[in-house]
Amino acid sequence: MGKEEIEALIRILEAENTRGLSSLVLGTWSIKYDKTVKAFSFDKCENDGYCEERPSVISKSGEIIDKGGPLFD
Repeated sequence: MGKEEIEALIRILEAENTRGLSSLVLGTWSIKYDKTVKAFSFDKCENDGYCEERPSVISKSGEIIDKGGPLFD
């Protein structure tokens, strides 16, 4: 990631932090950046790839592309 992406990530994390328990990034184990989509993926898979939720995806501009959520109901 470059400076622009890091600044965008900081803005996203600060905005999500103000949402408290309704934050889309709460519970994240890893953050990935997709330069093709220009968005961050907040992955909630635990160790060894165990997942109960699909990742939240938020663009550099802060637009929510996918809220993420449970894989199993």
